[in-house]
Amino acid sequence: MTWNVYLSGEIHTDWREQIIQGCRARDLNIVFTSAVTDHDRSDAAGDVLGKENNGFWRDHQSAKVNAIRIQTLIKQCDLAIIRFGEQYKQWNAAFDAGFCAALNKPYITLHSEDIVHPLKEVDASANAWATSPAQVVEILDYLLTQQ
Repeated sequence: MTWNVYLSGEIHTDWREQIIQGCRARDLNIVFTSAVTDHDRSDAAGDVLGKENNGFWRDHQSAKVNAIRIQTLIKQCDLAIIRFGEQYKQWNAAFDAGFCAALNKPYITLHSEDIVHPLKEVDASANAWATSPAQVVEILDYLLTQQ
């Protein structure tokens, strides 16, 4: 059985790679997908529609183009991992969690204890909350190997 796992959220650390490598080391049959993680490229996604000088409208165009990829991949995934990092507010990750909840798509949140309170509603809809990529790997190992 192959699982499709969508990795959402924070793009400034290597948490995605830690999960992917951890799952490869256990030979788990998982296809990983994600939003575009190159910040500048993601911000410029809408530029193909025409140069926009107003920052709001440039972000708006790019968000819509990025949403095509993100919504498609979330709809196709078996499970989403949604990471909230320490440095930035990941409003996009919160939106992805809400999208998963609306689709009844299972998701795991990944964040530190420092932000439990602001994420209480997001965590309440999650199927699990992990504090490290290693915990996510353990959950994925359990889901794919236990009979």
